Amino acid sequence: MQHKKISRRALVKSGLIAGALVPAIGLLGNAARAQAPTPLDPNDPTAKSLSFVTDASKVDAAANPTYKAGQRCGTCAQFTGKAGAASGGCNIFVGHTVPATGWCKVWAPKA
Repeated sequence: MQHKKISRRALVKSGLIAGALVPAIGLLGNAARAQAPTPLDPNDPTAKSLSFVTDASKVDAAANPTYKAGQRCGTCAQFTGKAGAASGGCNIFVGHTVPATGWCKVWAPKA
């Protein structure tokens, strides 16, 4: 059985390459684990505190005096979904999607 000698230069070079790859692999792993936004649960504490509903036609106007007919997530400045989309992102509920038909107290008209 023959033993192959490894030079110090080859050992250092391999160590440097491995050291550079470890963080890169970690970054790739994080990107792979990043998930698509999930639909906002109306029972989420933040959603509840802002009186979020998935259907604006069911807003209790007595309990939400700022609500006006026609207000819905799809027409809100915070809605980041595409025009006409059934749902999209929201600047208030980061990491979640909201239905275009929803509503919450933060509603503000699009510019």
